[in-house]
Amino acid sequence: MWKIIVGFIVFAALALFVIMQGGDKLDMSGEKHGSEAIHAPEPAQAASAAAPAASAPTSAVAPASPAK
Repeated sequence: MWKIIVGFIVFAALALFVIMQGGDKLDMSGEKHGSEAIHAPEPAQAASAAAPAASAPTSAVAPASPAK
C-alpha cells in the first residue's frame, strides 16, 4: 500500500515540475476545432503549381539542356 502512495507522490511531483517548467507556453485545453485551431500557412501559388510536375513519374532519360 505504501508503494502506491509513494508512486502517486512521485508522479504528482513530476507532473508539477513539468507544468512549472512549461510556464505560459503549456496548453492543457485539449483538442481544438474550428476557428481556434492553429493551421499551417497556405503554400504559395508558385509552389502549388510546381507540385503536379514534381509528382509526375520521372523517366530514365535526362531532359535536354536549354540552348545558350
